Amino acid sequence: INFIFFMEKIGLIIDSGADLPKEITEKNQIEVVPVKMYWPEVENLPGENIFQKMREAEKLGIKTFGKTSQPSLQDFLLAFKKQLSIFENIIYIGLSSKLSGTFNVAVQAKNFLGKDFQKRIFLIDSLNISTGQGLLVLKALALIKKNKTVNEIISEIKNNVNLTKTICLIVEPKWLEASGRISPFIANWIKRSAKIGIKPVIKIKNGLLKPAGAVFGVKEASESIFKIFEKETKELFHSGKKIKFAITHGDNEKEALRLKELIEKKSENAEMGFLNIINTVVGIVAGPDVLTLGWLEEQERKFS
Repeated sequence: INFIFFMEKIGLIIDSGADLPKEITEKNQIEVVPVKMYWPEVENLPGENIFQKMREAEKLGIKTFGKTSQPSLQDFLLAFKKQLSIFENIIYIGLSSKLSGTFNVAVQAKNFLGKDFQKRIFLIDSLNISTGQGLLVLKALALIKKNKTVNEIISEIKNNVNLTKTICLIVEPKWLEASGRISPFIANWIKRSAKIGIKPVIKIKNGLLKPAGAVFGVKEASESIFKIFEKETKELFHSGKKIKFAITHGDNEKEALRLKELIEKKSENAEMGFLNIINTVVGIVAGPDVLTLGWLEEQERKFS
């Protein structure tokens, strides 16, 4: 008896920076390459997640900071080979190359493989992280389900990279500053603003973290994020365009759900892609109670 194995057309690979819920990655056979963490001082502290452990570390006066390291070449090779055994072509959508060396390792791993494998692997730098990166993955999934070709999908995702917006409210900037993801200038701006009752918001711009604005006289993180979001999306909503949004948080689900409610009340044209707690490796540089919002205009492009 001759058995013919039919490969599925297009599969996806991400890294753990995307913060996608496990149910989405498992349901859609998305392979997740883990970014690594090293912080032995907190590993055995009580807590259900990294943020609870960080709070405990502060109570105990632990002064060290967690460190992240990019996946190994072998991590990506294993992920590529696994997905290539299932799919004809695979697309990796990685966290910003300007914030991590993870994407560069993926490039090296692809080049390490033979040409027959290389032509089936496509790499996209999201120039984003967490909600923004995750939304680009959801966009790719939607295009796969519409039976678009791999070249059409690559073109569409690259077109959406600069259209994907991510804003973030950081409660305590010391974690980001220690990791080198923000400058001492931005860290001091956040600290000074907080002292006088101003909530500063940062954003991803061209793959880097930059100031996005500040909100006066608002206590809740959700309200602060929403006000910046409202300003940024004013023209989109007035034109009746649909957007997809995602929310992630640093063990601050109450504020995350409140933000979701505020956005959904704002417009019927806003659809949530996912809401999730931030993963460990992003968490140790963002800190407890961080709140992140990403959004992407839902476009209908015609393919020739």
